[in-house]
Amino acid sequence: MTQRPSTLTESQATGPTDVPLIEQTIGAFFDDMAARQPDHEALVSVHQKRRYTYGQLADAASRLGSALLGIGLAPGDRIGIWSHNNAEWVLMQIATAKVGLILVNINPAYRTAELEYALNKVGCKALVTMSRFKTSDYLGMLRELAPELDTAQPGALQAKRLPDLRSVAWIDVEGQGDDVAGTWRFSELLAKGRAGDPAVATAAKDLKATDPINVQFTSGTTGFPKGATLTHRNILNNGFFIGRCMELTPSDRLCIPVPLYHCFGMVLGNLACITHGATMVMPNDAFDPLAVLQTVQDEKCTGLHGVPTMFIAALDHPRFGEFDLSTLRTGIMAGSPCPIEVMKRVVADMHMGEVTIAYGMTETSPVSCQSSTATPLDKRVGTVGVVQPHLQIKIVDPETGKTVPTGQSGEFCTKGYSVMYGYWGDEEKTREAIDAEQWMHTGDLATMDAEGYVKIVGRIKDMVIRGGENIYPREIEEFLYRMPAVQDVQVVGVPDQRYGEELCAWIVVKPGEQLDEDQIRAFCKGQIAHYKVPRYIRFVKEFPMTVTGKIQKFKIRDAMKAELGLKEDVTA
Repeated sequence: MTQRPSTLTESQATGPTDVPLIEQTIGAFFDDMAARQPDHEALVSVHQKRRYTYGQLADAASRLGSALLGIGLAPGDRIGIWSHNNAEWVLMQIATAKVGLILVNINPAYRTAELEYALNKVGCKALVTMSRFKTSDYLGMLRELAPELDTAQPGALQAKRLPDLRSVAWIDVEGQGDDVAGTWRFSELLAKGRAGDPAVATAAKDLKATDPINVQFTSGTTGFPKGATLTHRNILNNGFFIGRCMELTPSDRLCIPVPLYHCFGMVLGNLACITHGATMVMPNDAFDPLAVLQTVQDEKCTGLHGVPTMFIAALDHPRFGEFDLSTLRTGIMAGSPCPIEVMKRVVADMHMGEVTIAYGMTETSPVSCQSSTATPLDKRVGTVGVVQPHLQIKIVDPETGKTVPTGQSGEFCTKGYSVMYGYWGDEEKTREAIDAEQWMHTGDLATMDAEGYVKIVGRIKDMVIRGGENIYPREIEEFLYRMPAVQDVQVVGVPDQRYGEELCAWIVVKPGEQLDEDQIRAFCKGQIAHYKVPRYIRFVKEFPMTVTGKIQKFKIRDAMKAELGLKEDVTA
């Protein structure tokens, strides 16, 4: 898809509308694609040694949809998935969409406190989880919250701390896991489904493209995760237009090492492929640079997704030169700013001359701007591309709300089909994010040039992006406030060569109390995701403040940069 920028004087642009929006549900669209190319390879899960054609994937997803209805779930019910990448994740994404269940993405890095909040916030009636992964015992954590699992019958859970949860299934991995009373193995759950079950067609008949189908948790300045609720129309169209920017066709094979619980994996990866009949290729359950290199070579992948840190890890792997990556041409780099030298190496050494850059947020399904395969390299490095089709974007003065001239920074806002349904169960926060004219206020500071190319230059919201993960310091601060010895705490991001940013906590200890770094980290372990645990911890007497008593976080950040000898090292 060729993007044709025009000369602008104000920082406002509208995407092309020549290609119509898809008004089908995800399930209906997928079934049509499977009917057109039933024997074309749809999914390769390398680490599981499993392959599905479009026809096979459609059949398995329909059986799973039948099974989910059969255990008492109904359209509109919420079902969580707490897992790294695997074929079961993809089956869940398609099956839930077919029968109108709302899939709730739960980050596998979540621990007990975060899991409890997520399941209860949206009232999940069922959960599909891994049994364990490396040192993480997922069933063990679930049993901490719901010891009633040990005596319950499968599908009849009644737990005090998880009052809505009734059913749990765990993804059986060969050689892992033991049967747990009160749960099903995923293979047992799938076996409950019936091919051609009329209940699946009945459920699908009443679904609309505007129905909510997915909830993804995104932290907020309040410190509590918000459930961004997305519809079929939101994410199916976003995946379609993302794929058009990459010029995907059924002959493409996209390597997807980014997490499926994130929009990057499930929309920019899975749905971009599905809407163009391409093949989804998963190299491993979690990112492993060697597995990526091996998979690209063995599966002859034409595309590769990743955040800059993933590309850096692949390029710098000691065995990089052993692999033939010549089949690559495109992919997406997103999640955090891309250093110019990394982009040059990706193009030259990984053969990705048509790599694109994407920008967005979970609340906008997620992509609002993207470069195309034809975007000049300097624009791909220095900007996040131009507005996507059927969307409007503008950059406004945060104080007045007026659109600023081109070249001037302001808050990036977007409007159109991609804007979320809302935050689950939180009308107030939804109104704060989406104004009366339906503009989504992103909180990001950006500039737009005369050709419509957008550059993200900072953040109004106090967000830290660590290796592609969005982290809001307020959430970490409120968690650390739970420690009895903590009087006050401020968390900021500091530059990091590997992850883009790392967390730093400045802590004021209550008089008469004592704390050390090990105690802080021990308190965090098992309660919050590993990437939310501050790398740098400093104990201070006070924070830098303005004369009116407002804490100056930028001075904390500057002090840490000076102490650590750090500097900003990004170009976009």
